[in-house]
Amino acid sequence: MRWRIAVLVSLAVAISYLDRQTLPVAVSAISKDIPLSNQQFSTLQSAFLFSYAFMYAGGGKLIDLLGTRSGFTLTMVFWSLACASHALAVSFAMLMVSRFLLGMGEGGGFPAATRAVGEWFPTKERATAMGIINAGSSVGAVVAPPLIAVILSYLSWRWIFLVAGGIGLLWTGWWRLSYFSPEHPGEGNGSDDAEISTTVSGELREKLRWIDLLRIRESWGLVIAKFLSDAAWYFYLFWLPKYLYDARGFNIKGVGRYAWIPSAAAGAGCLLGGWFSSYLVRREFTLGVARKLALGLSAGVMPFIIMVPHVGVSWAIFLFSVAYFGQQSWSTLVMVLPTDLFPRSVVGSVAGLVGFGGAMGGIAFGQVAGFLLDRGFGYGFLFSLAGTFHVIALLVILVAIPAFQPGEIGRRLSYQGAR
Repeated sequence: MRWRIAVLVSLAVAISYLDRQTLPVAVSAISKDIPLSNQQFSTLQSAFLFSYAFMYAGGGKLIDLLGTRSGFTLTMVFWSLACASHALAVSFAMLMVSRFLLGMGEGGGFPAATRAVGEWFPTKERATAMGIINAGSSVGAVVAPPLIAVILSYLSWRWIFLVAGGIGLLWTGWWRLSYFSPEHPGEGNGSDDAEISTTVSGELREKLRWIDLLRIRESWGLVIAKFLSDAAWYFYLFWLPKYLYDARGFNIKGVGRYAWIPSAAAGAGCLLGGWFSSYLVRREFTLGVARKLALGLSAGVMPFIIMVPHVGVSWAIFLFSVAYFGQQSWSTLVMVLPTDLFPRSVVGSVAGLVGFGGAMGGIAFGQVAGFLLDRGFGYGFLFSLAGTFHVIALLVILVAIPAFQPGEIGRRLSYQGAR
């Protein structure tokens, strides 16, 4: 049953990435009706990420209060309707409002996914499960370019958003019929997880605030690392189609033909990164070594992206694929760390804060990218910056989380809540 749950949640993540990729892939067609500069394009992505950031944090708290089933239902319905609302836009301002609402809805998605993993999977299987779930992001990103190209061959760009929103509503009905919380959450997690799951509970959990979570060094480490790595990821995700349009001379059919390839590599990264870390745990490596070794290997391939502007198109797509692979292997592992380190009762809240940091990183670097490109700086400078972010993020994690001590974190949170 738990693996069916992982696939179901993975499909929700796929829908979220399909929805957020609609604008970047269709921007060439949209610009014929609503002209957009690089700075305006960046602002649209920032509008999405701004509301996404705050609702990622707020959505995590909401998921903890409502539970996984009801919380995920609410967020999916909201973001599906927000996606469909893009079809009504006739100006930049209306596009920005729709983008803001889409980010607000999608903010609860990954906290709900993280909580579902905590509810259904033991520690030794969590990274694999998160890899399957996170692979949904690649499925959505793979499907988006060719699907959008096909729709644009026959219909207006507005139909792209209506189709994507309708898919989300169909998934919601499936979710309502299929998901329930297990009677024995995370059965088989082991004594450490059982200990911390009861350390922060009941009235004490209700007293904990975000500021209490942010007093924990490990929380800050995850937030800062996610800020850095997602700054690079959202740049690749949102700007790859536009880079192919602007710097490589692609048309919509060319983007539809090639832009899915890095996303397919990202899916492989999700699965292999999670599998490799779980494999190390099964081989009796300590949890900290298993996670950090996999994170280190993932971060190690990211600087290759710096070479993209200096090679031909085929090699550029290959280098993007390497970066997407490394990023999503990294992302899978970072997303599972809150379930490794924190009590189950606050996992959604911690995951929300970590996601907030990631979205803010995307906003910051996205605005820098739009500003610099409109002022004559080339993509090469931006790739040089983005290629270093994961390495710095790895160093932050090594300093902030020198050892995995979930029991100790639970005791520190209990102390914060009792103050």
